[in-house]
Amino acid sequence: MSSDFVFINEVGPRDGLQNQKTILNASDRLQLINLLIKSNLPGIEVASFVNPKAVPAMEGAHQIMQGLMDEDTCEISVLVPNLKGFELARDAGAKIITVVPSATETMNQKNINMSLNETISSSCKILKEAKSSKLRTRAYVSVAWECPYEGKVDGKIVLDIANQMLASGADEIILADTIGAANPSSVGMLFNSCVNEFGHKILSGHFHDTRAMALANVCAALNEGIRKFDSCIGGLGGCPFAPGAAGNLATEDLANMLDQMGYTTNIDLNKLSKVVLFCEEKLNASLGGRMSAWLNKKNKAS
Repeated sequence: MSSDFVFINEVGPRDGLQNQKTILNASDRLQLINLLIKSNLPGIEVASFVNPKAVPAMEGAHQIMQGLMDEDTCEISVLVPNLKGFELARDAGAKIITVVPSATETMNQKNINMSLNETISSSCKILKEAKSSKLRTRAYVSVAWECPYEGKVDGKIVLDIANQMLASGADEIILADTIGAANPSSVGMLFNSCVNEFGHKILSGHFHDTRAMALANVCAALNEGIRKFDSCIGGLGGCPFAPGAAGNLATEDLANMLDQMGYTTNIDLNKLSKVVLFCEEKLNASLGGRMSAWLNKKNKAS
């Protein structure tokens, strides 16, 4: 058992909604975010400052930033795919920005229409600009284990990209299993290498549940000292540029598992289960991890 605090970063309003058939307008997304804040999520990625022509579901990022409730207890971050997106995010009042280089040539081309070297160069420039503006910074390494186009990814490439992000000012590195192809063994090995290189405090995990491995992968990362993870309300998710990227790890499942294991999350699971119902109604889809279904059944019975 452990009393360690584990930081759960909710990515539903961005990663969860970017590839849904039903597009929520900025007002509905803002309502979702404020409900998540009230559920005691310690961190939320609320938007992507991407061209809405490329990802229509992310239109209205500036409106969302202006309409957030008092978020002193919640770390609000945004994703920026390029320098223009960074400038828009900074001007909208963002305090934490996230860049998203991928570990392979093809994935970068598909995701942001840049080569691997161009993506790294762009991400490094954004990070430096953000630090000059006194903003906090996060950097993903997407497809850190496997790419839908190029297959298995060499861990040395992941370490190299992470080193370049850190040298440019990244405060945090998130290893992303973008298509849900990792397993506890491969997760443990890559995080072990990264911990040996950087220490565990700056590292985070982002797991998709494509092959029902996400919770097991979290456990493998926990064993390497990782104490921060992305997750997504109701298991929403998928990447429009990554074939096979099914939903993210459901926030309610992650929070419940951590609570049962003796970790502290401070998240209100009952409130969170109601947020899942809100998403179901807005998206006209059946959602939720197993914990959400159990809680809703229990609440109806009582």
